[in-house]
Amino acid sequence: MKAMVIQHVTDLQQNSHPLHFVEIRTPTPGRGEVLIRVSACGVCHTELDEIEGRTPPAFFPMIPGHQVIGRIEDMGADVNGLAVGDRVGVAWIFSSCGECEFCKNGYENLCRQFKATGRDALGGYAEWMIAPAASVFPIPDFFTDTEAAPLLCAGAIGFRSLRLTEIENGQSLGLMGFGASAHLVIQMVRFKFPDTPVFVFARSEKERAFARELGAVWTGSINDSVPVALHAIIDSTPAWQPVVAAMKNLNPGGRLIVNAIRKENHDKNNLLSLNYPEHLWMEKEIKSVANVTRRDVADYLVLASTMKTKPETNLYSLTDANHALIEMKKGEIRGAKVLVIE
Repeated sequence: MKAMVIQHVTDLQQNSHPLHFVEIRTPTPGRGEVLIRVSACGVCHTELDEIEGRTPPAFFPMIPGHQVIGRIEDMGADVNGLAVGDRVGVAWIFSSCGECEFCKNGYENLCRQFKATGRDALGGYAEWMIAPAASVFPIPDFFTDTEAAPLLCAGAIGFRSLRLTEIENGQSLGLMGFGASAHLVIQMVRFKFPDTPVFVFARSEKERAFARELGAVWTGSINDSVPVALHAIIDSTPAWQPVVAAMKNLNPGGRLIVNAIRKENHDKNNLLSLNYPEHLWMEKEIKSVANVTRRDVADYLVLASTMKTKPETNLYSLTDANHALIEMKKGEIRGAKVLVIE
C-alpha cells in the first residue's frame, strides 16, 4: 500500500518535505481489529508537533493521521456490531488499557497507557489502516468523507473543550485562535447556546473576518482587551502569550480551557509575565484538555449531524501531504485541511 511516513524528527523551518512517500505491505487485522480502506484523512497541527519532536512518534517510521474516514474491508476474530462495508472513522484515541480507574469511569483519555492514532500506532496518511474495533465510529450519512474527517479531531476536541468550560446559555465565551477547531466550536455555541456572545482573538484580519461571518460579536488581536469580561475562554493556540492575555480578559471565577497538546518552547518566557493580582486572583481557573474520550467523539458526531455542520475544507492528494503541512505551519489558509486517498 501507499503511505506517507515520518522517518525522523526534523525542523520544518529547514525541511519542507518532512514526510516520505513509501510503498509497504498492507496490514492484516488481528483479534478485535478491523482493516479500513482509507478514503480521507484530516491534517492536524499535532502532526507538526510529531514531526518537530514536541510530541514525537513512539517509533519510526510512523504513518501520521488521526482524522480517518474509510470503509471496513476485513475484520479479525471477536469483532461485534460492525460489518464489512461499514463507513467508519478513527480519531486520536486508538486504545487505552480498559482496566484502570480512568478507563472504568469514562476518562480513558487520562489512561497512562493511552495510545494515539498516528503517533503511537500507524495512522491514516495511507491507503489502508488497522484499528481496534472499539475505537471506530459510525459516520452519519449527512457528511461526505472529506466533511467528516475534520470532525474527528478539530470537532471532537472542540466539543470536549466547550463541555469543560461549563458555560450556560447567555454567558460570554472567548476563543483564542480561530483555526480548524475554533471554527467548529463557534457553530456549536450558536446551536447549543443561542444567547451566548462569542468573542474571538485571532492573529490575522482574515481569521477575524471569518469569525465574524460565523457569528462572532467582537473580534480582535491576541493582546486586545474585550469590552466586557468573559465567563470562559478556549485557547487553541500553540503559544504561551495567549494564556496570559486570556486570563486578563476573564470574569472573576472565569475559566480558561487550554485546548493544545503543547506550547512553543521558544515562547515560554511569556508565561513568566503571568501576574497573580491581574491574571489569577478572584478564583480564576486554568484547565487543560487531554485527548478525547470515545464518548466525546460519538456525542459530537451526533450533534454535528443534528446541526448539519459543514466544516470548511481544503483538499489535497496523499502525495501533497507535505504541502498541506507547510501551509498549516504558515497559517495561510482558513478552515480544515483534508487528504483525499485515491
